[in-house]
Order: sequence, then C-alpha cells, then structure tokens
Amino acid sequence: MNLYIIFLAFILDLIFKDIEPWPHPVRFIGQLINKLEKYARNQNVISLKVSGLLCVLFASILVSIVVFILISLPLLGWLFKLYFAYAGLALGGLLEKGREVLELLKKDNIEKAREKLSYLVSRDTSCMEKNEILKTLAETLSENFNDAFVAPFFYLVIGGPVLLWLYKTVSTFDSMWGYKTEKFKDLGFAGAKLDDIMAYLPARISFIVIFLVSYVTRRKNRILQKIKCAIRDAKKMESPNAGWSMAACAHVFEKQMGGISIYFGKEVEKPVLGPPGEWTIQDIEILLRYLLLCGIVVCISFLAVKNIL
Repeated sequence: MNLYIIFLAFILDLIFKDIEPWPHPVRFIGQLINKLEKYARNQNVISLKVSGLLCVLFASILVSIVVFILISLPLLGWLFKLYFAYAGLALGGLLEKGREVLELLKKDNIEKAREKLSYLVSRDTSCMEKNEILKTLAETLSENFNDAFVAPFFYLVIGGPVLLWLYKTVSTFDSMWGYKTEKFKDLGFAGAKLDDIMAYLPARISFIVIFLVSYVTRRKNRILQKIKCAIRDAKKMESPNAGWSMAACAHVFEKQMGGISIYFGKEVEKPVLGPPGEWTIQDIEILLRYLLLCGIVVCISFLAVKNIL
C-alpha cells in the first residue's frame, strides 16, 4: 500500500469527515447484516452461535473480495484504494460530532445535546443532565479513538484496504449484534469475540500513544503512577479492549469515567475509571484537541515504521 495514499486518506478524513449524502460502505455492510440476521434465525439445524459465526465469515469474505476486485481495476484501482482507505477512517467525524454536542452545551441547549449524543452512544441519553452528558461524551470520544481510528488505521497500514474492510465488517457485526441481551447474546457471540481479537493490539497502542502525547506535552505530572493506575482500571472493564483508551484519558485528564448508565431501559453499573473529578466544557475542548494530536502521532508513527520495514 502506497504511503502517500494512506497519508492522503488521513488528511481527507480530517477535512471531509463522512460526507452524509454519499453512500458509505458501512451502510451497505449494515444492510447485509440485517438480511443475514433473518437468514441466521431461520436455521433450526444449527445453534445461533454457529449461525452467527458463519454470517461473520461470509460477510467478511464477501466484502474483502469486493474491495480487492475494485482496487485491482486498471486505471481506476488507485482511486478505489484512496476511497476505501479514506472511508474506513472516522477520526474527523468523531471529533466533529463531539464538537457539535459541546457547542449545544455551551448554549445550554440540553435537549438537543442529548439528541446529538444519542447518535454516538447506545445508552439512554433522554434524562441526562449537563454533567452526565459531558462525562458520557468524554467516554465515547476516548473509547472510539481506538475503534473509529487507531484500529482501522492499523489494519490499513499493515494490509491495505482489503484488511481494513475485513476489520470494519467484523467491527460492524460487533456494533450491531454484540449486545449481551437475550436477543443477541448467542447470535452476536462470534462477531464480538473476533472484534476483541482484532482490536486487542490497537487498543493497547492507543493507550501508549495517549500517554506518550501526555509525556511530551505539559501533562507529565506523576505520569508513571498514572500509567499504573490506568492499567489497573482498564482491566476492570468486561471488554478486554474498551477500557484502555478510556482509562488512559481518565487518568491523563484526572477526571472520572464509568459508573451507572441506562442501557435499553436497565441500569448498568460500569467500573469507575480515573480519580474523582467532573468533566467540564473546557476539559472536553482540550480532549478534542488532544485526541486530534494523538491521531497525528499515530499516523506519522505508523507510516514511519512502515517505511522503515
């Protein structure tokens, strides 16, 4: 994969984000998954776990083949490479949506801020007050720094658009079927486990980069102690990956994440990450700039390593 194409894809993501009217590949994958769900639930001869695994394998192979064919076309192949590389990254869109929620909070438009936040998280935002919105926003920004950017960028660098979109397919299965509810606990089992495996290394790279940027900026106070505490907190999470970037940001900013949230009408108590302290509008403003800087460091570091290797 050409380094210039990867770098240009990164820049395009920051500038153009997700162009709404344009048919994004993830939407097609989502439609495919919805059709596969109907098929999977009608198979009485095999368990839902096996059926779910077959669906993930089928969709991942199909998407990979389609991407491979398109990027291999004569003349137009390089354009498809650039498009699939750009479309697979979502750092720009994540930061933009975070800013939109923040701007609404600055105007004390709590109702609209709740609505905007609901597009970013699966929990119930309808009764959240300002402090809870800020904490939830900090959590989703830090967690999705890995899911929306570091992990897909990692697979883009090591395997090009084909491996990137294989990962995105698995990740989309996890986001749609990965809930531990009665409806999806078996059907989504395979997608969730495969996503855990594929996101394992990127999640820890995110952790390292967040603290590396902390060290080279002014947030280096008690950094070794913060790293130890963040590792301890990250391991509290039920997911093997979700807590790493969250715990890192919680300790770098010395603010608390986790606690009780509402999911599908039920209270869920998540592990508490970070020291006591409430997130403020100013904290989120700094966090948005901080994650952008972390993204730039990831891009430059990955491309430098790929160039050397």
